[in-house]
Amino acid sequence: MPKLSIRDLDLTGKRVLIRVDFNVPLSRDGAITDDTRIRETVPTIEYALRRKAKVILAAHLGRPKGQVVDALTLRPMATRLRTLLDGVIDPDENVAFSPDCVGPIALELANNLEPGQTLLLENLRFHPEEEANDPAFAEQLAALCDLYVDDAFGAAHRAHASTEGITHFVKKQGGQCAAGLLMEKELTYLGKAVNEPNRPFVAIIGGAKVSDKIGIINALLGKVDSLLIGGAMAYTFLNAQGQATGKSLVELDKLDVARAALEKAEALEVKFLLPVDHCLADKFSAEAKTQLFAGNGSFPENMMALDIGPETIKLFSAEIAEAATIFWNGPMGVAELALFAKGTNAIAKAIAKNEDCISIVGGGDSVAALHNSGVADKITHISTGGGASLEFLEGKMLPGVAALSTK
Repeated sequence: MPKLSIRDLDLTGKRVLIRVDFNVPLSRDGAITDDTRIRETVPTIEYALRRKAKVILAAHLGRPKGQVVDALTLRPMATRLRTLLDGVIDPDENVAFSPDCVGPIALELANNLEPGQTLLLENLRFHPEEEANDPAFAEQLAALCDLYVDDAFGAAHRAHASTEGITHFVKKQGGQCAAGLLMEKELTYLGKAVNEPNRPFVAIIGGAKVSDKIGIINALLGKVDSLLIGGAMAYTFLNAQGQATGKSLVELDKLDVARAALEKAEALEVKFLLPVDHCLADKFSAEAKTQLFAGNGSFPENMMALDIGPETIKLFSAEIAEAATIFWNGPMGVAELALFAKGTNAIAKAIAKNEDCISIVGGGDSVAALHNSGVADKITHISTGGGASLEFLEGKMLPGVAALSTK
């Protein structure tokens, strides 16, 4: 059933708690190194402010495990938000910060907001009750607002107090719970990929382990026309086909799972493409000795595959060029090392080159490759939820989405 959108709400004069995803990377000195997640939610915040809502922002950062950790305070996010909202409101005056996300101070600050003002609450995960989805904690959060908007797709697959529990109490108070503009965008693009993709539909899945991705692989086999596999997980599949792959990472206990997926692909007449050449290295290091290996023979016993080779790039790129819908999640190699990032960056450029397709990219390494290659602006939709997007495409119900009001 379609979910209520922030566009459907009367926001004027209302206290609106917006669950946002400000879980951004920080440097050792606490500086924000990538504010993408903050910028992605600005349209929702701006939408509410321009309609004279009293905006309360709730978010988490890191894994403080229910303890107050000074290094994980959200104060830097308030500072960055003032800059990003400059021109929308008076940032110096109207972006306040609460030293806690619940309790008397947070409640007083929320109740004293004027229309068009913003309040950012301190890290939700400083309280263990957040991840435990504690009803009393969720009720305290609900007391801060009249309406609830979830714009944190990246946390929607978690049944936490701020994503699922709060909705029960907001509804009990007579309020509504809606999707923000970013959440709405995620559900629109991913929903289309699941239910009615333009064809050919090509999925590219990378990463280290088959065990981490077998759910999405099996789900996609029933939807896609072609499935391209890269990253270390490819070597479990190649081993399942009888190829010896040296010191490459292989999940020996998942060989039967890999064979079953290959058989499923064959039965469904889905192209299941694995690397045909490989960049081998003697160690996991930027100073490693490398060699190119092609064919289906045995790798040298002392070498491991850490990236796809040029022939695989050509093979995958040709498939990508013919696609009408593309979903990509996961690197083709050890992309954090420049020596082994060529395959991942080449896939990013190949997707961007197909300007006629609907392209959806999720996962930190894949998104980083888009930015490193300078092609992020050529992608139809960059998903902000790695795990959430995979679970959604698997067909799983996301608690944070299920809890929203229906139209």
